[in-house]
Amino acid sequence: MLGLDVCEFGGQVLELLWLTMCYQGLMADKEEKPVGEEEDETDLNYTPPAQKSLQEIQELDKDDESLRKYKQTLLGAGPVVADPTIPNVQVTRLTLMCDQAPGPITMDLSAGDLEALKKKSFTMKEGVDYRVKIHFKVNRDIVSGLKYVHLTYRKGIRVDKAVYMVGSYGPRVEEHEFMTPVEEAPKGMIVRGSYHIKSHFTDDDKTDHLSWEWNLGIKKDWDE
Repeated sequence: MLGLDVCEFGGQVLELLWLTMCYQGLMADKEEKPVGEEEDETDLNYTPPAQKSLQEIQELDKDDESLRKYKQTLLGAGPVVADPTIPNVQVTRLTLMCDQAPGPITMDLSAGDLEALKKKSFTMKEGVDYRVKIHFKVNRDIVSGLKYVHLTYRKGIRVDKAVYMVGSYGPRVEEHEFMTPVEEAPKGMIVRGSYHIKSHFTDDDKTDHLSWEWNLGIKKDWDE
């Protein structure tokens, strides 16, 4: 994470970059906090910085060679995708990471056939430790306050809501990835069964970058 002496160096643009990176680091270290029925995600005491396009940031203080090189290192030379019809944020896949699983539990979100995903069910053994990994791309402008919202239903009734703060990211050719903290799958005869999941990848501006639905079966063993 950048130090305060660096933040003082760049003026307005470096302050914005510092806020972006500090927010990413803070949210990456913060444990996921379930949000209740009546609550929203406004209790993080975070005010996002004024939104500026990547081009605006690159134009600020462009005569300062050292600052220009710093910004290029942090943000890259320019937009990865110039086509305005391509979304700025593209979620490509979600994986349930579990060392005890017999094989990868991955859903491809780049194909566009999200309706077929609603009919597919993934299996997880009760009581195992797991993490959720999300791969996504940012194509043109910095996006701040990305978050993954995970709603769990059983027999039509919502039984859980979790919000994972992903952070703020700039465009680059390579995919970004985010990993949630380790969690333990529920266990016991009462919790075994089928669950319907509604997933949302959104941000500070409440932009719906991707929403999809899928099913998860909590079983006594992997091969049931």
